[in-house]
Amino acid sequence: MTQPTEALVALGQQYYLPVYRPRQLILDHGKGSRVWDIDGREYIDLAGGIAVCGLGHADPELVAALTEQAGRLWHTSNVFYSEPPVRLAEELVAASRFAERVFLCNSGAEANEAAIKLARKWASAQGRAPDRRTIVTCRGSFHGRTLAAVTATAQPKYQEGYEPLPGGFRYVDFNDLDQLDAAMASGDVCAVMLEPVQGEGGVMPARDGYLAGVRALCDRHDALLILDEIQCGMGRTGPLFAHWGDGVVPDIVTLAKALGGGMPIGAMLAGPKAAEAMQFGAHGTTFGGNPLAAAVARVVLRRLQSPEIVANVAKQSQALRDGLAAIDAELGLFAEVRGRGLMLGAVLAPQYAGRAGEILDRAAAEGLLMLQAGPDVLRFVPALNLADDELAEGLARLARALRAFKAG
Repeated sequence: MTQPTEALVALGQQYYLPVYRPRQLILDHGKGSRVWDIDGREYIDLAGGIAVCGLGHADPELVAALTEQAGRLWHTSNVFYSEPPVRLAEELVAASRFAERVFLCNSGAEANEAAIKLARKWASAQGRAPDRRTIVTCRGSFHGRTLAAVTATAQPKYQEGYEPLPGGFRYVDFNDLDQLDAAMASGDVCAVMLEPVQGEGGVMPARDGYLAGVRALCDRHDALLILDEIQCGMGRTGPLFAHWGDGVVPDIVTLAKALGGGMPIGAMLAGPKAAEAMQFGAHGTTFGGNPLAAAVARVVLRRLQSPEIVANVAKQSQALRDGLAAIDAELGLFAEVRGRGLMLGAVLAPQYAGRAGEILDRAAAEGLLMLQAGPDVLRFVPALNLADDELAEGLARLARALRAFKAG
């Protein structure tokens, strides 16, 4: 007789557009950084829904916020005000230390689309012709799957087959200020858009001084600095915003993922230079900033700023690095471990390049959920309130998986 897991997997394979290759298990419920499938098997979750579940699964305070709001009001559209999104916007501005206005949406891609449109609208208001509104992005970046965002994503593998792509984008190597300087020399650049820590690009952090150098070039060329903190923001690297550690003030920041703790929400924060560039009718969204998502995001935002979370990120980041170092001392699998806070990437040694997917399969078989960032990097983006016992068990399962991988 067909088992429930097999039956549901078969339905997914039959009815989903085949753009994913999920592992053949059906996750059912979770608590903290542990999840269970419908067959009752437990997993340690070091993937966090791709850096989304910053407070783990079924956090009681988030459940309470969602439940309370669900009994009051689900949706109004932006034709009317409701309290949760208004309060969230106020709190995001206060927390950001730079923003004056917020646009709430449903996802990171939408937040980046809004940032791209805001930059172009700002340039238009300055009297710049359409061919003087170029946006520079970095190779290895990932800014989303919509057509403009995937064009901003300077990785051909995400763009192939979707040509013709929108114009007005230029690419440079990440962490290379000389290339950026040359790319801006013609005076046609209205914005530079980048991630302080590249996620899909291999968990690659900005080197010391790079963001400050980018800020200086943007100031010299009268261009906006857009920071995509969709994956690396909201406490992921330690401070609430990743760029705080670099001492720069951006013009626009985009957020999503952990902001909703699992509820779909995105936000674009605009500083004084561009905050008034979009006026009535210039942009919009039906579902963006709906009361359910905003009510949960308010609790998430408050929690992720707490000293307890900040301290735990630093503590567990070091513990994870130490655990990976101990595994590598035994097995010799990694070339380096890089990243910031609880956004870490273990880069496979050259002889194991291209085999990250195999390791993820081995990890799932051992009861561990994790990610890759390209074929050569194991990516760790667990809950920011990850407990000591959850991490210790996760590392033990990872060690077993990697022993099996190396033996196999």
